[in-house]
Amino acid sequence: MAKVAFVGLGVMGYPMAGHLAKSGHEVCVYNRTVAKAEQWVAEYGGKYARTPREASADAEFVMVCVGNDDDLRSVVLGSDGAYAGMRQGAVLVDHTTASAQVARELAVEAATRNLGFIDAPVSGGQAGAQNGALTIMVGGDAALYAKAEPVIAAYARMSRLMGEAGSGQLTKMVNQICIAGLVQGLSEALHFAQCAGLDAEGAMAVISKGAAQSWQLENRHKTMLAGEYEHGFAVDWMRKDLSILLEEARRNGAQLPVTALVDQFYADVQKMGGGRWDTSSLLARLQRD
Repeated sequence: MAKVAFVGLGVMGYPMAGHLAKSGHEVCVYNRTVAKAEQWVAEYGGKYARTPREASADAEFVMVCVGNDDDLRSVVLGSDGAYAGMRQGAVLVDHTTASAQVARELAVEAATRNLGFIDAPVSGGQAGAQNGALTIMVGGDAALYAKAEPVIAAYARMSRLMGEAGSGQLTKMVNQICIAGLVQGLSEALHFAQCAGLDAEGAMAVISKGAAQSWQLENRHKTMLAGEYEHGFAVDWMRKDLSILLEEARRNGAQLPVTALVDQFYADVQKMGGGRWDTSSLLARLQRD
């Protein structure tokens, strides 16, 4: 069992850190809101720290799961950051969905300090985190991944090394491109079925057994038809992810016309007051008139 620090106890990080504790690892957590860290310790044991640096002292692995590039830099770099407290040879595993650029930046900085860094964004949402069934896409050195993988396994259904630093983030972008298109297609299909007077749920039952089957169809069509969106992965978060990947596309020359269009559809949902709604709320945009 390893000594692990976990930085960031949001809807994903809180249960992920919990799985580490339940697996027998010695866990110290840090969260910007101390009350959340205290709550976690009361539930899972372990201890909490007042700064990322303090949490990371003596840890073999430091897991980070925060909001964006700036949040990531703030908890990793600087005098109170994780790097300042990590011992030589320790590995930082970044589960934040962030840019490939910041992953490369932090990997270079880690190397200058004789530390390890891998970017390891996750897919599976809050339910995947709670059930310990996340899919994890990893970028970094193979030896570092081999070292960290047994610890990551506490909350992963599947993990895979995709290449050098930044490759995990690039693979997460591929994931979000697929999801954006699938959710819009499902929304249009349900909207069409309703406008045509069909039993929309029955239509989904039929087509889910054929080539149209997808995780989104299986897990979201019923709540979409019921107009229930107070769950899942928020539109605000999806727009953050789409902003990152569209910027990367401008850099690498990839053409993403459908993804860019769906991003604007999500902007419409935000204007409707749905920033915290699940990404499946694209149907609500079609039904608003």
